[in-house]
Amino acid sequence: MMWLYRVDEPHLGALRIREWRRRVRHTIGLLILLLVGAVVGLVLLDRSNAPTGTKLFAALWDGMNLVTTLGDFSEFDEQRKVFMLVAMVATMLGGGYAVTRLTGMLSGDDVMAYRENRAMERKLEKLANHVVVVGFDSLGELVAGQLREAGETVLVLVADRGTAERACAHEYMALLGPPGVFDDVLRLARLDCAKALVVTTHDADNKLTVTLMAHTLNPALAIAAAGENDLRKALLESAGASDVVIGDELIANALVSKLFTRVDARI
Repeated sequence: MMWLYRVDEPHLGALRIREWRRRVRHTIGLLILLLVGAVVGLVLLDRSNAPTGTKLFAALWDGMNLVTTLGDFSEFDEQRKVFMLVAMVATMLGGGYAVTRLTGMLSGDDVMAYRENRAMERKLEKLANHVVVVGFDSLGELVAGQLREAGETVLVLVADRGTAERACAHEYMALLGPPGVFDDVLRLARLDCAKALVVTTHDADNKLTVTLMAHTLNPALAIAAAGENDLRKALLESAGASDVVIGDELIANALVSKLFTRVDARI
């Protein structure tokens, strides 16, 4: 199953589910009405000297066979055969009507999104001591992979469907929401009981906004973010980031270290 929660889930899915349930109730009511009509008719047409209870049970048995299409009927006289023919036609018409009313209603993408969201809600309710990774580009995927290898439970937050599906394909739980509702995404991420949050998005302004919102939701949360320069590092730290890593500095240090290691090895 794809563990994906869509914050902007289409409301049509919930409407379709409610309409399907309403139609199911109507269908069940129609079948009960057919059953009652068959039982009453068979009892009234039964000219035998059997006790009323026996007549009622036989009629109920035949009525259930009619509605369920099992076909294990009792012996009928001419009048009851005519009555059962009419009842069979009514049952076929009612069954056909029910099939046309119910078929296909639960197979749409909006219904699937509704079902996935309900399943994901139950999953999120139990989530605790997890690490939230914002973004799932190359850096976010690397971070999520290393966290999972370290035994951490990872929840990925993304803003576009394609990235969300890619995260789910790698078997991560994901929350999907466009930038306009990303505050709702962060609230659903259970930051109050999370272990840490890692911000890996490339957009500097989004990175700052996410950091600030996450820190507001949980001031004690450990937040790590990738900065572009010293100014951005200072801004992220003032927004609530506890650890800011400047990528260019790390690359420069690694390059120089590799270079001098090779030079020293030649001497």
